[in-house]
Amino acid sequence: MLGLGAAGGDLAAQEPDCGDRTALRVVVLNEAEMTRARNATVIVRWTHPERTWRPVRQDVETVGSLVVCAPRNATEATLWAEFRDRSSEEAVVALGGGTLHDVTLTLRRERRSTGRLMGRVRDAMTDDPVASAAVAVSTRLRSTETNRQGDFVLSGVPVGTQRLEVRHLGYAPLSYVVDVSAGLTTEVEIGMVPDPVEMEPIVATVMRVRRLELQGFYDRRHWAELAGTGTFYTAEDVDRRRPVEISQMIADESGIRLQCNLRRTDCRLVNTRQSSGVAGACTLTFYIDGLPTRGIALDDAVRPSEIAGIEIYKGLGSGPAEFPPSRCGLVAVWTK
Repeated sequence: MLGLGAAGGDLAAQEPDCGDRTALRVVVLNEAEMTRARNATVIVRWTHPERTWRPVRQDVETVGSLVVCAPRNATEATLWAEFRDRSSEEAVVALGGGTLHDVTLTLRRERRSTGRLMGRVRDAMTDDPVASAAVAVSTRLRSTETNRQGDFVLSGVPVGTQRLEVRHLGYAPLSYVVDVSAGLTTEVEIGMVPDPVEMEPIVATVMRVRRLELQGFYDRRHWAELAGTGTFYTAEDVDRRRPVEISQMIADESGIRLQCNLRRTDCRLVNTRQSSGVAGACTLTFYIDGLPTRGIALDDAVRPSEIAGIEIYKGLGSGPAEFPPSRCGLVAVWTK
C-alpha cells in the first residue's frame, strides 16, 4: 500500500515517514506570484518495466505541499498538478531506494494552449496490446512509447490540428490527424496493421468532458474496466437510452432494482445481492457531484438531461477511495 501524507510548514523541517522507501516532497506553486497553490490536486503515476500502477490523486489543501511515499518496486514516477482550469507540466522522477526527491510543480494558465493525448495501441488483427510502440506528434515536441498494456500519454501537446504518428517494427506505420483542445484530454484508440496485411488502420477518437476529467471519472473508469469492479455511463449513454427517470436506467443493472410502496409515492434503488439484515435488501448510497444525498430522492435531485456521467459500484470493496465505503454499494452522478 503506498502512502500519501500532507506536509506543511518549512520544507526543510519535513520528515517523511516512508521508512526505506523512496519519498517525493512536492510543492505546488502559482505561476504569476510564485506562491504556494492552495487546494490544488497532485496526480502521481508510478511505473515499473513490468507494470503501471493506478494513478493516485491527493489534494494539497491549504499547505501547498505534500509528501508521497513510493511503492517499493516502482522505478519511476510521473506527476503533475491541477487546479480548476490550470495545470502544470509533467515531472518525471527516477526512483531509488530510500532517496528523498524535492519536486516543484508550477500551475500555468491556459494561455499555454496545450492539451493532452491519451490512448491505447492494439493489434488490429488480434486485439492484443502493442508494447514499445513509438508515439509522437508531427511537431516532435512530444514523444513517448506505449507500456506493456499498449497505453500511452502525451502531455503538453500544442492546441490545434496535430498529426499523430505511431510506429512499431512489424507493423505498417500509422499517421492520423487529431484535434487537440486547450485543457482537455483526447482519447485515441489505435489499431495497427501487421505488415504486409493490406487493410486500413483503425482509429477512434473521443473528446473527454473537462468536468469529468478533473473529477477523475476517466481514470476510475479505466481501472474499473480492467478489474471489473464498476459500471460507467456518459451523457452519450444516457441520451441513447433516453430514460424518463434516471433511476429507471440504473435499475436495469443486474442486481439492482427499484423498490416502491403500493402507491409508488416512495421509491428507492436497492442492491438485491446484499442484505441489510432485518430491513432486507440494501439501499444504495448516492452522491451528486461528490456530495452525498440525504433525504432527497435521486430523481427529484437531477434530471437525465443534466447528467454528464454515472458511476455504479455494487460491492463493499468495489468503490474507489474517493468515496467512503458502502456495504450496499454506491452510485456517483456527475452533472454537466
